[in-house]
Amino acid sequence: MLKKLTQILTISLTLSSCVSVYVPPTNTPPRTTQSIQTKVAANFPEGFDDASKSRYEGGNITVSSGQWYLENGMMGSADNDQKDGVKSIRMKETAKLRMNFDIPSGIQQVRFKYGVYQLDKESSFELWASTNSGTSWNKVGSTMTATDKSLRDALFNVNLQQSARIEIRKTDGTANRLNIDNIIVMTYGSGGSTSTPIPNGSTKPTRDDNLALGNPSNAVTNTSYSDNYLMVKNAFTLSYNKNKGTANWVSWHLSTAWQGDTPRQNDFRPDPNLPENWYEVTPSDYSRSGFDRGHLCPSSDRDATIEENQETFFMTNMTPQAPEHNQNIWKNLEEYERLLTEQGNEVYIIAGTIGEGGSGTDGFMKKIGKNNNITVPASLWKIIVVLPVGQNDVQRVNENTRIIAVNIPNDNSVGGNSWKNYRVSVDELERLTGYDFLSNVSVEIQGVIEGRIGN
Repeated sequence: MLKKLTQILTISLTLSSCVSVYVPPTNTPPRTTQSIQTKVAANFPEGFDDASKSRYEGGNITVSSGQWYLENGMMGSADNDQKDGVKSIRMKETAKLRMNFDIPSGIQQVRFKYGVYQLDKESSFELWASTNSGTSWNKVGSTMTATDKSLRDALFNVNLQQSARIEIRKTDGTANRLNIDNIIVMTYGSGGSTSTPIPNGSTKPTRDDNLALGNPSNAVTNTSYSDNYLMVKNAFTLSYNKNKGTANWVSWHLSTAWQGDTPRQNDFRPDPNLPENWYEVTPSDYSRSGFDRGHLCPSSDRDATIEENQETFFMTNMTPQAPEHNQNIWKNLEEYERLLTEQGNEVYIIAGTIGEGGSGTDGFMKKIGKNNNITVPASLWKIIVVLPVGQNDVQRVNENTRIIAVNIPNDNSVGGNSWKNYRVSVDELERLTGYDFLSNVSVEIQGVIEGRIGN
C-alpha cells in the first residue's frame, strides 16, 4: 500500500488527473446483486461507408445508425485515409463527430478504430457523453493520442444507464488529420438490469472491463512514455516497456463469459500495434535462449473466439520464462484461476515481472534476443481478485474480498513447488514494483485487503 494516508487527502485529484483509458465514472449505478446484460446498440457497428460529405464545413451526415453532426471533418475515401471499408471519418483542427440522437437504454462502452492520416503527424482526441440530448457534455476517460498510420482500437467505459449520446473530439487543434472508423456502442439490456439465471442460482457471468480495478503504473498511450506505454486489446490491457521488450504488466477480467472451445491458435507473432519504428520482438528472438515464450494472459483464458485467442500470442504478452516455471508452477496457478470461475466466481488478474536475470535451461541470463535487447525477469508476480458473479465490480470489492498475490522466482528449480509457497501481500508487490494496485478501490478498503496474505 503506497502512501495511503497521502492518497486519502488527494484521492479526488488523483482520480481526475489519472491518464488511462479507464476512469471511474462519477455516475456509477447503485450497487445491485444482479448482473447487467449488455449488447451492441441497434444499427451498430457504424462504419460510415454510406455517408456523403466532401467538405470540412460543419454539417450533418445520415447513416444506418442515425444522424451525426460533423464539424471540421469530411468522409475520407483516399488511399491515405485509414479505414476498415471504403470510407472513414477524416477530422482536422478541433473537429467534432457528434450523435444527433440518443441511445435510449444507455451506453455502457464505446469502441472505435483510429489512425493518423498517412501524410500527417500525431493527433489527440477525446470521448464526451451527454445525458440531456446534447445540452451539456462530460468527458469520458482520458485524452488519447494517435501516433500510427494504421488503425488502432480505442475503448472507453461510459457506464451511463440512462438515455445518452456521445461526441468524439479532436483536441490538438492542428492541421494534422485523424481518421475515425467502425464505432461500436454497447448498451444495456431491456430495463438496464435484467439477468439470466445460471444453475448455481447466481447471475449470468458477463464480460467486464479488463482495467476496472485501476491502471497500476498510470500507463499512457503516448510514445513519449516508451517504458510505460498503454496498449488496449479486446482480450486484455497492458503496459509495454520498449526498453525491456516485454510488458510491465498485463490486466484482464476472467469469467466463463470469456471462455469457449476455440482451439489454441499457437501463432506467436510480433504485435502489429506497436508504434512505428519501435523494435517488434519476434518468436525467433526466444529461439535457443533456454527460456519459454511465457504468456502473461494465458491462451486458455481467451478461447471464446479465434481473434481473442490470437491476441494472447502477440509477443507483447510474452516474457522470457524458465520452462519448468512456465509449464508447472505457473500453469497450475492459471488452472486454479479458471477453477474459481467454474465455482461461480469471476476474477480480475494482473500479472507482471520484477527485476533482471533468471535461470532457464542454459543457466542464468539477463538478456536474450537477436540484439540482446529482451530483459529476462528475476521473478513473475500475479494478483488475483476473487468476486462472486455480478455487476458494479469495483463497488463489490470489500474488506472481506479474497486476494491472492504471488511472487515466484524465474528459475527452473521452482517448477515442482506449489505456488502457495510464494504468496505475498499486495503491499509487498507495491513495494517491489513501485505500482499502485487496485487504485480504483476505496483507500480504506485497500488498507485492509492489501496488507494481508491470502489463504
